[in-house]
Amino acid sequence: MTCYDCTQQDRTGTPAVGVCARCGLAACQDHARVLVAQVSQSHGLGPSTAPIAARRFVCHPCDTAERAY
Repeated sequence: MTCYDCTQQDRTGTPAVGVCARCGLAACQDHARVLVAQVSQSHGLGPSTAPIAARRFVCHPCDTAERAY
């Protein structure tokens, strides 16, 4: 699988290291972001957050769009 953003920039053949959790496109190491994601579950009157954070793999455009708010 090759990186979608590299293909759009005529840099074909760049291997992808993962798939964006938001849009589902493949991304290489240069176009990917690994974010911290808190895992929570409802318990009783409110949510309970896990003591260990999870990882979330997103492409650069989705990361930029999510941080725009």
